[in-house]
Amino acid sequence: MPIDFRNTNTVWASVLAETLQRLGLTTAVICPGSRSAPLTIAFALNKKIETIPILDERSASFFALGIAKKSYLSTALICTSGTAAANFYPAIIEARESRIPLLIFTADRPPELRDCHAGQAIDQVKIYSNYPNWQAELAIPSASRGMLDYLRQTIVYAWERSHFPTPGPVHLNIPFRDPLVPVPDIAVEALETQFNPEDFFAGLESIFAGESSTPPSPPLLRGGEESTMQQWQRSNKGIIIAGVAQPQFAEKYCSAIAQISKSLNWPVLAEGLSPVRNYAQLNPHLISTYDLILRNRELANKLTPEIAIQIGDLPTSKELRNWLDKTQPKRYIIDPSHHNFDPLHGKTIHLRTSPENLATILTLVPPLIKGGLGGDRAPATTAISPQIPPLNKDESTQVPPLSKEESTQVPPLNKGGLGGVLTSPSNEYLQLWRNTEIQVRQTIDQKISAINNIIEPKVSWLLSQILPPGTPIFIANSMPVRDVEFFWKPNNLEIKTFVNRGANGIDGTLSTALGVAHRNQSSIMLTGDLTLLHDTNGFLIKNKFFGHLTIILINNNGGGIFEMLPVAQFDPPFEEFFATPQQINFAQLCTTYGVEHEVIEDWQQFKEKLNLLPNSGMRVLELQTDRRADAKWRQDNLSKFAKDL
Repeated sequence: MPIDFRNTNTVWASVLAETLQRLGLTTAVICPGSRSAPLTIAFALNKKIETIPILDERSASFFALGIAKKSYLSTALICTSGTAAANFYPAIIEARESRIPLLIFTADRPPELRDCHAGQAIDQVKIYSNYPNWQAELAIPSASRGMLDYLRQTIVYAWERSHFPTPGPVHLNIPFRDPLVPVPDIAVEALETQFNPEDFFAGLESIFAGESSTPPSPPLLRGGEESTMQQWQRSNKGIIIAGVAQPQFAEKYCSAIAQISKSLNWPVLAEGLSPVRNYAQLNPHLISTYDLILRNRELANKLTPEIAIQIGDLPTSKELRNWLDKTQPKRYIIDPSHHNFDPLHGKTIHLRTSPENLATILTLVPPLIKGGLGGDRAPATTAISPQIPPLNKDESTQVPPLSKEESTQVPPLNKGGLGGVLTSPSNEYLQLWRNTEIQVRQTIDQKISAINNIIEPKVSWLLSQILPPGTPIFIANSMPVRDVEFFWKPNNLEIKTFVNRGANGIDGTLSTALGVAHRNQSSIMLTGDLTLLHDTNGFLIKNKFFGHLTIILINNNGGGIFEMLPVAQFDPPFEEFFATPQQINFAQLCTTYGVEHEVIEDWQQFKEKLNLLPNSGMRVLELQTDRRADAKWRQDNLSKFAKDL
């Protein structure tokens, strides 16, 4: 029987665990402690829930976050009373901001043991402020059928609120009186004789946001109010911005964006952290070098859009944000959540729908034709072009130069090369974007491919071409995410990118990456040295981890992102207080945790190590770089790639 009738606390906790298991919970991450013992025992004894003990609460919470990122289902996170709960806070903030479902259960002292120095008792009610989607304190456990009904339905509601209408964290504070261990209580025996689990749990079934979940279309897009669609169709100077995204069904997401792009004949400016760059064959109008293009002020002025459709978060690029802020196009933000995605406070309209839904709606809107409703261009097409067959390893990754005599069509896609299917642009604005993309991409590829020494920008450029198909990669904040935006090449490798870009912190990066990699395809983490050092307790997860994680460590002995900021000109105190070099021997650190470590000496060795990833374990591939030299290389080159166009 799934319910543990040894005492009131075991009944209460086992009903909680069994309800969650029937709703679809698969994983619980538990930190050690006494007050949470009833919960720990209940989850540990539930054979259908994988229960993982992790010592450090901050690390545990980010590990749970990583599992939820990968599965798109809530992960349960459990701790004892006191400051243990406070250590969950950074991950809860990230879950809220990046819209990841989590269920947080904090055990607590009962009311009579609070505010009286009973020990390990702090005010845990609403400890996470307004970050949870929903939060409550449960009643003191009771073995009455009525109170168990209350518990079951409260857990059902908590599960739902962690997924709908916008995924995020839910917090339940759970007070327990002694006994905390499962010693028998004869007072509970009567309940056991009357309890029918099939009746009690009748009607419970898995509840989660599935593939068919489609939000209703907003009023601006529904029948009889087609002015928005017609306005888009009339414009020959529109852009689509594909921002940071980790969709559950990446190919459908990218196909939808491609369909919107081809329906409107607008370019897609795709962030390096968007899956669009990793499904490049779907989109003939993919622009990956927009940050570098917009550094050419003359080009930036020529490319000023009338309308911008922003899908999800804005990309990381400061150049893009400044350009949008300066040009102030009419902007439509596409995302089904209730969040505000406009940090620029521009002329924006939030359309609370998904790109998949929008693509479907566009197919129903009659295309404007020459001489029609204000339109003067050819009919829009909504069909998705056939996918290009998989590429062979020996195909070239170089984009051929474009001469004046050559067609403006995008060349066929090679592995790791420029995305697109052969189509002809129907307006000069789109053609300018596409021609510029081809030339800037060619310049970048030629420049970086010629670099033989170990340099940071080449890492992300190379990774986008050599990783095994479908590889999950977790990209750390600070400099790695920016190098990915600058240099990640469009490809057909269907790489699965994961990030913590909700709050953009470096907390728990290793632990989150391990959560993503747990019971997953062999995975990669790209990080700097300070970010890895900030979460070395994540290495303690090693013995509970199933799968493989390769950590690509860019060790520049400090905070490389700060070298790119004006504060770098002020030393002192720059080096000590901003760059903060740590002088850590990572080989010795890895030995302490029993983690494989190797220093990468050249690019050929780097390629060989990533050509076929191991199936299990953890390893660190360390690339030792010169922080100042790499920063100078970026400063010298980023503004030059599009300078002479």
